Amino acid sequence: MPESRRLIPLACALAVDMFGSGLFLPMSLLYFTEVAGLSLGTVGLLLSAATVASLPVPLLVGHVAHRFRPLSRVMLAQVVQGVAFAAYGWAHTATGVLLVAMLAAIGQRLFWSSFFSVVAGLAEPGEDRRRTDRRYALTGMIQMASMGAGTLVGGLVVAYGWYQPVVWANAATFLVSAVLLLAAPREPRTAPAERPADDYRTLLRDRPYLLLIAVNTIFALCSVFIGVALPVYLIEALPAPDWLVGPVLAVNTVLLASGQTLAVRLVRPLSRPRGLALAGLLWVMWALLYAAAVRVPGPALVPYLLVGLIFFAAADLIHAPLSNALSASAAPPAQRDRYLAVYQYCFAFASILAPAFFTTLYARGPAVPWLALALVTTVATVMVHALNGPLVAREDAAHTSAVR
Repeated sequence: MPESRRLIPLACALAVDMFGSGLFLPMSLLYFTEVAGLSLGTVGLLLSAATVASLPVPLLVGHVAHRFRPLSRVMLAQVVQGVAFAAYGWAHTATGVLLVAMLAAIGQRLFWSSFFSVVAGLAEPGEDRRRTDRRYALTGMIQMASMGAGTLVGGLVVAYGWYQPVVWANAATFLVSAVLLLAAPREPRTAPAERPADDYRTLLRDRPYLLLIAVNTIFALCSVFIGVALPVYLIEALPAPDWLVGPVLAVNTVLLASGQTLAVRLVRPLSRPRGLALAGLLWVMWALLYAAAVRVPGPALVPYLLVGLIFFAAADLIHAPLSNALSASAAPPAQRDRYLAVYQYCFAFASILAPAFFTTLYARGPAVPWLALALVTTVATVMVHALNGPLVAREDAAHTSAVR
């Protein structure tokens, strides 16, 4: 089956899913305060507890990965999330909110622990790296564009208080996504002789891959940091108008939704680890520029921030497709699903770490979080550059084996 026909059902399912998720995003905290009547502090604690409760999911996915196809796990994740959001309307107590939020978080964690195994499974044996990177780039662009469109619509309808209809619409998008996935191609089941042992000893001894996970946790922190830190930084620390937050984040979303294939093409001469090192360097420059924004005079601040945003967007455009492609190619073929499931902890840890990282350091000075981010990102950049040799050797070995 041609690649385009194999990718279309997956792309459509992802687009529907991300549109619904973006639609709900502007009211993710407001829903339970407005509909269930809970305080904002209580809702925040409950949602954080639900997120923590979902952390074991990637380990469980890795443990059973060889028994269930990745696509089947993704479809199950969509159904679980659809059921969770359909149940939001009946959650009017703290216990009810915690239960439905846990179910939604578990479904989301299951989705991201399995989705990139589906994308990796679309590759042909011995496929050229350029096609693989382009596929991950297209996936990332669909994700960002659909979520951005959903967030835009959600931001408009929240002004009218249409909380319950949006929740039901989000539930419906998950279920529609699951139906669309029925048309996606399925990988053959792994033969019993090829199944890996049911433990993580191989992964725990795999020092280059563990270092790759550590590096990508820092890079993922950079990626989520802008959404956590920028609104507070712009409103409280800089002489910038409050309305600037929305346009800056919107420009960033547009860049991420439209530029990944171009970024992959531009960094093609570099190996994937060196491409990631370039992304790290760009993030360091972005963090340093934003740290210095406290000394930029008011009239020059808006163009200064937009120029700095270009460094962030360029880093994210390079990082998103290359990191996913590298994580798949660096994993042993027989344990790829397990490795990719554990790899998703990069993003889980970054999402949990970012608020505490920013707020703790921000109390010491508005520029301190950005300087600290630049420092840890510099370390991660040096580390991924040092991993170039072993990771490229793995990619070459896997490509040679596939060709044979």
